[in-house]
Amino acid sequence: MLSKIPINLDGIDKKILDIEILRVGIIAELDAINLYEQMAVMAQDKNIKIMLLNIAKEEKTHVGEFQTLLLNRDKEQTIEMETGKEEVKKEVGE
Repeated sequence: MLSKIPINLDGIDKKILDIEILRVGIIAELDAINLYEQMAVMAQDKNIKIMLLNIAKEEKTHVGEFQTLLLNRDKEQTIEMETGKEEVKKEVGE
């Protein structure tokens, strides 16, 4: 994604704009995690590798923050997330 909102938020219904903003935040953080982890694999310097992995871990915290806000505001998302958890338990036992 690299600093560009992947969808046009201009036409979004104001009632759900904040929810969509939270989803974009999650996308951005997941993108950052992938980027930092890929760079860590390539880094030659041990300290840079450690720093990149630490930053990726912080981004995972940010995903949790955005997700918590999203689940607080989008009850359908909460229900579907629980449904997904149950389906995984049924399919793979985890």
